[in-house]
Amino acid sequence: MAALLQSFGVASASVASSDHSIKLPAFSVHSLPVIRSEARLISSPILGTRKTGKVTTRAVAAKAENPASAASKPGHELLLFEALREGLEEEMDRDPRVCVMGEDVGHYGGSYKVTKGLAEKYGDLRVLDTPIAENSFTGMAIGAAMTGLRPIVEGMNMGFLLLAFNQISDNCGMLHYTSGGQFTIPTVIRGPGGVGRQLGAEHSQRLESYFQSIPGIQMVACSTPYNAKGLMKAAIRSENPVVLFEHVLLYNLKERIPDEEYVLSLEEAEMVRPGEHVTILTYSRMRYHVMQAAKTLVNKGYDPEVIDIRSLKPFDLYTIGNSVKKTHRVLIVEECMRTGGIGASLTAAINENFHDFLDAPIVCLSSQDVPTPYAGTLEEWTVVQPAQIVAAVEQLCQ
Repeated sequence: MAALLQSFGVASASVASSDHSIKLPAFSVHSLPVIRSEARLISSPILGTRKTGKVTTRAVAAKAENPASAASKPGHELLLFEALREGLEEEMDRDPRVCVMGEDVGHYGGSYKVTKGLAEKYGDLRVLDTPIAENSFTGMAIGAAMTGLRPIVEGMNMGFLLLAFNQISDNCGMLHYTSGGQFTIPTVIRGPGGVGRQLGAEHSQRLESYFQSIPGIQMVACSTPYNAKGLMKAAIRSENPVVLFEHVLLYNLKERIPDEEYVLSLEEAEMVRPGEHVTILTYSRMRYHVMQAAKTLVNKGYDPEVIDIRSLKPFDLYTIGNSVKKTHRVLIVEECMRTGGIGASLTAAINENFHDFLDAPIVCLSSQDVPTPYAGTLEEWTVVQPAQIVAAVEQLCQ
């Protein structure tokens, strides 16, 4: 397997990168300091309250503040899984039609504790433990949505939802159309996915590429506690079926979020770091690999613009397009597989809409088209690392 991976390079890319015979340093999201950002709130009657980041040049993440200074700031600190739970609980309080179903979501509190305490508060009918039967309980959720409820389906692992692919594709995505508009399917399908810590091939899948071609479904990926809560609330309120991707390695990220209620747009990207030289488009866990690389790039004199696309379907081409028109160079960084992945679709969309503004071919760094190995060292070789991002930007900006 090692020889196979080395023959492909560290991870798939559309341009040659640096010498892959050199082992890249391991990068761990858990080794990052607590992510901090200064922000202001903008009120909107349509989108609710949203935050625009204020980025400090030459700084990617700040060290954890002392308790006294942290306590003086408005809002409250939550881990990402707690932010998801808070958003879910607020919507269950607001709307009695909202219910949750899945394996161990009840008194156990979910495999990553997103639903902890909800069964005791709302009862077993609104927080329903199901058998190990993904196709069945996903179909049950779709039927519940047709009759007026607003169900949330939790997959213990997103890979398990492949067992429910027929329900998600043929029913969840298409029933509004095939019924002639008689039914809406306000369903949220959510759960952990992505490459974790030696979880093996079956538990390390990225299913964005599987679901993106299903008509009628929206897809979003959260990456911070702030947007996790805001996207959860927006997905629950949407009349469309929404797939919410959560990364298994991001659940313990901590951030201060507002005390007041806010709801984010399901179709809006986030400007993480303004810049002038190159547009870097990313999402989910790769946001942190990109920001790690951005620190190195800034020290080398580059000024990258980093956008967390968040909305995987549809793309926010307004935000993306404005950035392309400014920088004229695009690097896409994803954890999804290269063949048929989000990066491939994003590349096509940019070429179709903004080709005349590009000064160089779009570069896409993706995971390799191989099963994710169990061995930790091999696992790292299949996923894009910060050093590759630095090398790609340097080549793009030559």
